[in-house]
Amino acid sequence: MRLPIDTSSLTFLCAVGPEPVVDFDTKKPKADEAGVPLFAVQLVALGDGGAEVVTVKVAGEPPKGVTQGATVRVDGLVASPWSMGERSGVAFRAERIEPATGPARAAS
Repeated sequence: MRLPIDTSSLTFLCAVGPEPVVDFDTKKPKADEAGVPLFAVQLVALGDGGAEVVTVKVAGEPPKGVTQGATVRVDGLVASPWSMGERSGVAFRAERIEPATGPARAAS
């Protein structure tokens, strides 16, 4: 199940810039269902007086201008709960991550 997250009241800071997602066993770069390379960006999400560090995966070229310490905008963020044996967690995926000072979004 994919759960959409409203990011309008959150501020995101880049903790670690984009890094290729690699397969644990083969150590080869991973791609999404369409064959587009995946990158992971570690972000600090600030909101409601608290902060959380999350790793967000995004498909495509590494987001330009998304460097350590930069304030970023995260579009199309979804959370996907997962479970493997006794381990479980939440994976985060975004349609786009870009500098907060980037070009304005087109109205939908």
